[in-house]
Amino acid sequence: MENPKLKKLLDEWLEEATIKEMQEKLSSGDLTSKELIFIYLHRIAAFDNGINSILEINPDALQIAAALDAERSVSGSRSLLHGIPILIKDNIDTKDKMHTSAGSMALKDSFALRDSFVAEQLRKAGAVILGKTNMTEWANFMAIGMKNGYSSRGGQVLNPYGPFDVGGSSSGSGAAIAANFAAAAVGTETSGSILYPSCLNSLVGIKPTVGLISRRGIIPIAHTQDTAGPMARTVEDAAILLNVLNGLDEEDPITRINSLAEIDFTKHLLKDGLKGKRIGIAWDGFIDAIREDQREVIVAAVNVLKSSGADVIENIVIPSAKADWKYHVLTYEFKPDLNAYLNGLHQSVPVRTLADLIEFNKNNEEQMLKYGQAVLLESEETSGSLTEEAYFKALEYDDYHSKQQGIDYALETYQLDAIVFPGEEGSFLSAKAGFPTIAVPAGYTTEGEPVGITFAGTAFSEPGLIELAYAFEQMTLFRKPPVLE
Repeated sequence: MENPKLKKLLDEWLEEATIKEMQEKLSSGDLTSKELIFIYLHRIAAFDNGINSILEINPDALQIAAALDAERSVSGSRSLLHGIPILIKDNIDTKDKMHTSAGSMALKDSFALRDSFVAEQLRKAGAVILGKTNMTEWANFMAIGMKNGYSSRGGQVLNPYGPFDVGGSSSGSGAAIAANFAAAAVGTETSGSILYPSCLNSLVGIKPTVGLISRRGIIPIAHTQDTAGPMARTVEDAAILLNVLNGLDEEDPITRINSLAEIDFTKHLLKDGLKGKRIGIAWDGFIDAIREDQREVIVAAVNVLKSSGADVIENIVIPSAKADWKYHVLTYEFKPDLNAYLNGLHQSVPVRTLADLIEFNKNNEEQMLKYGQAVLLESEETSGSLTEEAYFKALEYDDYHSKQQGIDYALETYQLDAIVFPGEEGSFLSAKAGFPTIAVPAGYTTEGEPVGITFAGTAFSEPGLIELAYAFEQMTLFRKPPVLE
């Protein structure tokens, strides 16, 4: 790096800088947004070759930053994200010079015809969309046994902390923010895809209530479970990003149930947010899925909760923890949801339906089918009209067991403010219920592998969950940056 000022900032300040700290330097004139983008581009160039988290950089990022600097000098900042670089997952539409491909070579030349709601909100807030992150191809709804973080377009995302699973499907978003390639990132989740990589990359990830953030312009898996959400290094940064992503969208009917559209989540960053709260610990049916070394970290984290002033109830019973869970709802919803998305792309895109995608993959088998496409084939066998009795049964089964016999049951039976799950092990319950969950760093194994815990609640309980997550974070400050080479 030629500029000594930027080199000093990169070497001595940037690594774990928060959004507010960046904003303070931008507001004081000590730093411009354009300079901040340069710093991040240098960091990405230096370290991402060994992580493979970013698919492409926004070629207009520097010019956008310069324009925002000029605007700041005239009229001030639009929000806490004014001039701040944000990465977004490669399944989120942006009407610019970047592609949106869900990690698939089938869509490698696809340019979105309009911004997604997520991109619109970021631009309105003055954020700089720095680039698109790699991901598990088709959000891990393509094949059985596909490795987390693998895509035909981007290759394999690696965990910056070492030879550990990177998590999926928002793998690139997780690895990139852990390695500090931007201030924060947007991931998406259908079942665990924000929470899992957040836990494995020592990040805060918020999987919001389905309906808090519009699904418009996101390559879908299943409309009943899909949502975008923030991934950041601190609870505060995640809350700042959630403020921007949250909102009503007339084109997405699910957002009409959003009871938090006008809320400021940063007002719930309370250091004493755990005091007097009732927290249930979900061991039975979940902890057995955690390795022994990870379990030790989580038990230690629960002991911290016990000293926080919260009333901790261990071994709560969730009746559906060991239910006969399937992904049938996703299988039925994927085909019509994906076909509708593909049909809206530019006519030059070679795939217009799920059947086209399957055929494209078959015709390019060596490149496209490293793990096969069994999940795509299974979905293609459905009618695509959501008329099957089996679909209705699966939908009702998931709704009942995830709520009345799942999260809501536990919250009401034990009079809880939230449920704590080990790692991301309860993510499927929140996903099927459409309920919010927040992942927070909980420590590291003796080998240095990140471990997280998750706070889960009922619909639109994000404010309370943020209070709990922030208080836990501030008590522990477990997160430490990876050592990059």
